[in-house]
Amino acid sequence: MDIVVATRDYEHWLGQKLPLVRTDLSFKHERMAESAFVLLRGTFYRWMQLWPAICSRLADAPSIPCVGDLHVENFGTWRDSEGRLIWGINDVDEACALPYTNDLVRLATSAALASRHGHFHLNLRDLSEAILDGYATALERGGAPFVLEERRRWLRLIAHSELRDPKVFWGKLLNSPKATGKVPHALFKASMPEARLPYRVVRRVAGVGSLGRPRFVALADWRGAMVARETKATAPSAAVWATGRTSAGIDGMALLGRAVRAVDPFFRNADGWLVRRLSPDCSRIELEELPRLRDEERLLRAMGWETANLHLGGGRADIRRDLRNRRRRWLETAALAMADAVEADWRAWVRRAG
Repeated sequence: MDIVVATRDYEHWLGQKLPLVRTDLSFKHERMAESAFVLLRGTFYRWMQLWPAICSRLADAPSIPCVGDLHVENFGTWRDSEGRLIWGINDVDEACALPYTNDLVRLATSAALASRHGHFHLNLRDLSEAILDGYATALERGGAPFVLEERRRWLRLIAHSELRDPKVFWGKLLNSPKATGKVPHALFKASMPEARLPYRVVRRVAGVGSLGRPRFVALADWRGAMVARETKATAPSAAVWATGRTSAGIDGMALLGRAVRAVDPFFRNADGWLVRRLSPDCSRIELEELPRLRDEERLLRAMGWETANLHLGGGRADIRRDLRNRRRRWLETAALAMADAVEADWRAWVRRAG
């Protein structure tokens, strides 16, 4: 099965789970032709076909609750219950039970593809070692959330960008198209800061992997400033489609519940929707938003550490034991093979699009 057939079959399956937004799906197909990195972001279903075959030697690693669709743009910021700014993994739509090695290989593969397209300047060996060093160190020390207050000023500077300027952020949302379709008003009303607060609903087009799923944002003017709540339709992980299992063994909320984490109190799963608060400092960080002057090795080490934060609920001793027995440079080797496979898929997709 090639990338074109896999995409067709997966989208048919997904359409049986939720109503698809066809215009967004067409836009996703266009975006997938931009680069191999963008294609990786949008095709976890294809990854679940390729990874077990190409990285079969890693499939015997301990199976734990994993992010699944992990990549270098699956990180962002939010505010915890104390109002502190937190950085970490912010998308668990594809959470599933997999060998822990899956998340590390996918993260390193995404960094390798980003490097090939000029977004990172580290070579594959250095970026793989940085991710693995952060991961192993976090396992050894029991992990810790990234609270961007008194410490980690370097990461706070990376987390801020022009696109996070309130004027830019709210302007983009306010200019979003008017919502159509079945809007989950009950969830919006329950999540607003004040009962019976008037709001208007727009349709949000964002990300890559989730394009095609119904996604709405409620916007309100509350006590002198804008507030926003987002709902995004949920579906079983693409691991269910790829493996034929009735369940992937875990969901996003269960994964976050076990993690070493300063939780986002607004993030929840309700009635088939993910609900979260949006604001200039509560959103995903994309590569184009990163400052040009940055310590890439330090950033990738932090990503590896944060991956361990989510894995620590799944069997710390087993993972540490397995890591010690892995051959040197195993992550670099696997990421190279997967990056080449994704590049081949991308070229096939571009030929199809042309």
